[in-house]
Amino acid sequence: MRTEVRIAGFGGQGVIMAGVIIGKAASLFDNKNAVQTQSYGPEARGGASRTEVVIDDEVIDYPKVTSPDILVAMSHEALIKYMGDLKDEGVLIIDPDMIVEEEIVDFVKEHKIKLFRAPATKTATEDVGLRIVANIVMIGAIVKVTDVVSVDAAKQAILD
Repeated sequence: MRTEVRIAGFGGQGVIMAGVIIGKAASLFDNKNAVQTQSYGPEARGGASRTEVVIDDEVIDYPKVTSPDILVAMSHEALIKYMGDLKDEGVLIIDPDMIVEEEIVDFVKEHKIKLFRAPATKTATEDVGLRIVANIVMIGAIVKVTDVVSVDAAKQAILD
């Protein structure tokens, strides 16, 4: 079954690395087909950044995400920019410390979105002491609330 994942935020959050890890977990360790693409601004840090991963048990004929099943928003700007693309009844994972949730309440209800809050930045900063690992924390959230890749595959891909 084809699953489309979009992870978005700003440069420096490790968004693209998160997509690479999810793609690697699916293709190398879960024996699925996966394609990962990325887009980012010219800034080294702070500009818009996104990665898209298509995962399927079958051959992937079209490598682009058109209507993600899963949207991971690590910044408010990314959420506002991409939430309209999310499939009805799709999965939305947000970092609540980076999002103004009041602005999306109606959208979530109207489209029957499954909303999950993963305080990745706070967890990375307070528990690990490194804000830069928020992307790895977010991968943990993706694995926990979806079946896009297995826990073991995610662990192996992170360590690889």
